[in-house]
Amino acid sequence: MESILFVCLGNICRSPTAKAVFDYKLQQAGLSPLTDSAGTTGYHQGNPPDPRAIRAASEWGVDISGERARIVTVEDFTRFERIYAMDRSNLADLHDRMPAGAGARVELLMKLAPDYGIDEVPDPYYGGDEGFRRVLDMLETAADRLIEELRASTRS
Repeated sequence: MESILFVCLGNICRSPTAKAVFDYKLQQAGLSPLTDSAGTTGYHQGNPPDPRAIRAASEWGVDISGERARIVTVEDFTRFERIYAMDRSNLADLHDRMPAGAGARVELLMKLAPDYGIDEVPDPYYGGDEGFRRVLDMLETAADRLIEELRASTRS
């Protein structure tokens, strides 16, 4: 089974929420890859997710309150087979840090759901609760597509 890392800027909104949504959806599908989340900066290292992210995830049915922010490490590029960036800036930072010869597949998360109409998961940090709910909807769509992709790859 694959290992997946979700990455945003500070690891307190989008990436811990992505980890929780994907864990939930993957478990429902009978899949259990290793997952984690991280940030490209250490602004919030060691802190729990944003209270609005915790609240929105709770309304959706998952608890992210136990997650703690951490920064992406060099080891992540060999520990994880897939690394999903929430936006182009995160993606560029990941490519800049990726050591030569690392085997991780690094790409935008919303590449999984191109029909959604945007290629980035918007950062809800400076907005209201509705932005966090929208992120959850996007993540659910992307998770469903990843499950389809993983199932297809195990059949071939």
